[in-house]
Amino acid sequence: GRARAVALISAAAVLATAIVSGATVLRTDEANGGADTTVHAAPSAAAPPSLVVDQLNGITLPVPAGWTGSSYLAQDDVVMTTDGTYACPADTGRCRHGQVISRTAGSADGASPRTVAERDVPDAAEAAYGHDPGGGRPFGGIRSHRVVKAGRVAVAGRDGYLVRWRVRTADGPGGYVQSLAFPSDTGIPAPVVVRFVFDAGPDGPPLSDMDAITKGIRPADRP
Repeated sequence: GRARAVALISAAAVLATAIVSGATVLRTDEANGGADTTVHAAPSAAAPPSLVVDQLNGITLPVPAGWTGSSYLAQDDVVMTTDGTYACPADTGRCRHGQVISRTAGSADGASPRTVAERDVPDAAEAAYGHDPGGGRPFGGIRSHRVVKAGRVAVAGRDGYLVRWRVRTADGPGGYVQSLAFPSDTGIPAPVVVRFVFDAGPDGPPLSDMDAITKGIRPADRP
């Protein structure tokens, strides 16, 4: 009989506690105007991509703020661009303030990175600020250029070479074009060439982005 009485008293205590807790929750809900006060876990926001992968040449490149990895773009070899477009200075169509292009050097088997970079930069400048693939001249053509930086640089653990031009155009502020060449880590004899095209003027990306991207290039199979 005593055991039964103890059990009944315990059950009554549990029931009373539940009633009090329920009343407390009800008063809290009423104080919040009947709003749902349930705490829900916030969904995890997808982090923006910080790297773009060039599978063909076996490298990854860091994507700075204000840039977009552009593996979805139609233009061949473009791996990233600055966000947004603007009306080209001297022609119909849209231009971008910055582009980074990763490609394999053609007909350069056995050539040094310096030779490859020095041969590539005139073509890179013409493609960026001279004639476009359709024959138009979005910047009115190139008026002059000068070398503003050239020298050896370590890229993805290998000895590379870069040449940077300051390009003056007939229309608009012109820009900077850099050709960076370094040996491939994939066993391909021809070196990798990364071209940088940055508009000059206040709307162009900072030149420090060239150096940051160059420094951050890594083999695709290594972090």
